[in-house]
Amino acid sequence: MAWDGMSAFVRALEQRSELVRVTRRVDPYLEVSAIADRVTKEGGPALLFEDVGGSPFPLLINAFGTRGRMSLALGVDDIEDHARAIAELVTTRAPSSPRELAQLALKLPELAHVPPRSVATGACQEIVTTGNDVNLDTLPILTCWPNDGGPFITLPQVITRDPESGVRNVGCYRMQKLDRASTAMHWQIHKTGARHFRKARELGSRRLDVAVALGGDPAMTYAATAPLPDGIDEWMFAGFLRKRAVATVRCKTVDLEVPADADIVLEGYVDPQEALVAEGPFGDHTGYYTPVDSFPRFHVTAMTHRRDAVYPSTIVGPPPMEDEWLGKATERLFLPMLRLLFPEVVDMNLPVEGAFHNLVLLSIKKQYPFHAARLAHGLWGAGQMTFSKVICVVDEDVDVQDVGQVAWRLLANLDPKRDFAFVDGPIDQLDHGANQALWGSKVCIDGTRKWREEGYTRAWPEPCRMTPDVVARVDAMWSSLGLDRRSSLVPGAERAALSPMARVVEVARDLLARARP
Repeated sequence: MAWDGMSAFVRALEQRSELVRVTRRVDPYLEVSAIADRVTKEGGPALLFEDVGGSPFPLLINAFGTRGRMSLALGVDDIEDHARAIAELVTTRAPSSPRELAQLALKLPELAHVPPRSVATGACQEIVTTGNDVNLDTLPILTCWPNDGGPFITLPQVITRDPESGVRNVGCYRMQKLDRASTAMHWQIHKTGARHFRKARELGSRRLDVAVALGGDPAMTYAATAPLPDGIDEWMFAGFLRKRAVATVRCKTVDLEVPADADIVLEGYVDPQEALVAEGPFGDHTGYYTPVDSFPRFHVTAMTHRRDAVYPSTIVGPPPMEDEWLGKATERLFLPMLRLLFPEVVDMNLPVEGAFHNLVLLSIKKQYPFHAARLAHGLWGAGQMTFSKVICVVDEDVDVQDVGQVAWRLLANLDPKRDFAFVDGPIDQLDHGANQALWGSKVCIDGTRKWREEGYTRAWPEPCRMTPDVVARVDAMWSSLGLDRRSSLVPGAERAALSPMARVVEVARDLLARARP
C-alpha cells in the first residue's frame, strides 16, 4: 500500500486510534520534544501538533513509534511480511523446468512498480517560494535537547547525485538550521552524501545540487535510513515496499528530481569550496550529545510544499525512542540479505539499548571450530555492519529476541580469556567511547557450545528442558488446576501468542481481580 503524503497517513493512524491531535500551542524549543519523549517511552500514540509556535505547518512525531505503526507506514500488516517477500526474491533460483519458469513469471509483475517514474507535475509543488522569499522560520523545526546547538531537521530525505557517474543517493542526515535560508548538512565521513561532496570538491566544483524532501509516503522516509548497498537506488527500494513506483518531478531551481507526493521540499546547493560551518552539539541516538564539528553549509534556493503539508519530525536520545522501530525494520528486512553472505545465520537482534551498531546478537548453525569469530570478522567487512562494536554469537537453539535468554546462555557458556576476540577498526563517527574519532576496538563474544577442536576437553552439558510428552500432558490438564487466572502461568504456547502489550493488559487485569474484596 502506498500513502499519498503525510496527511493520508495521519488519517489512517487516526482511524486506527493510533494518533492524538494536540490543539493547544506548543513551543518548538524543547516543549514538543519533552512531550514526545514521555509519550514514546510509554509506548504511546503518534502525535499531531497542530500549532507549533504559530507555524502554518502541523507537526507529526512518533509516527513510527511502535511495531504496528512501523508496519502500517510500510503498508503491511507486519514488517515480517516484507522480510518474507525479500527472502523469496533473493533466494529465487534460475528456473529448471517450465513449471518453475511459470512461477517466476508470476513474480515479475510485482517488480514492475520498482523503478521510479518521472511525471510533469506533483503535489509537492502546489506552493512555490524562491530566492529571498524563502524562510525556514515558517517550518516548526525542533530544538530537541537543552544543549543542542539550535533547531534541527531530523527526518529529511537528502538527495544528491555523484558528480561523475550521476548515480543518485537519498540519505537521512540531520540538518541544523543556521538562518532563514541555510542549514548545516551533517554528512558523516562514511556516508554517501559526504563522498559526493568530497568528489565535487576534488573536481573543483563550485556547486553540488541538493534537494531535501520532507514527508510524502513514509516508505520513502524509511528507505532514506536503510543501509542499502552501493548501487541500490533508495526509491527503487521504496517502490518495492509500497508496491507502487515513486513518482518524481523536476525541481524548480536545481537539476534534481524529488518525490512528487512529498509534503515539503527544500531545493539548494552546497559549495564544496566554501568554508565549513560549525554544527552541533546535538542530542543523538546514542543518548549522548555529539560535539561541535565542521560540516558543509546548505544554501536553500527554493521551498515548495503541498497545500495540506505536514512537517515530519522525530527526536533521538536515551532509548527507547521512536527510531527503535526504524532500526528494527532494518533488522528484519535486511536479515534475508545478510543470510546470502552468511547462510549459517539463524536470527539477529540489534537491541535498541545498543543504539543498533553497539551490540549485535546473532544465533548461528555452528559448523566448524571458531565459527563465531570467523562470522564476526566477515560482518566487520560488510557495509554498515563494519561499525558493530560488540558482536555476541550463540547457538541456533537460543532465541536472540529474548535478551534475558541470551544473557543466561552467553554468560553460562563463557570463558572470557578463550571467548573474547578483539580487533581494531573503523567505528561510527558518533561513537564517543573510543580514545580517538573514527577508529577503535571491537569484540566478538563467542557464546556457542565449545568443541574439542577449540580446546574444550570436558563433556559439554545440556540445558535443562522438560520432555515434550510431559509438557503436552500438563497443558491438557491445565484448565483443571485452577491456575488460569494467573497470566504468568498460562501454558507456553498460549502465552507466546500474546503480544507484549496484551501481556501487560493480562497482568493488570489479574492484579485488579486480586485487589477486589
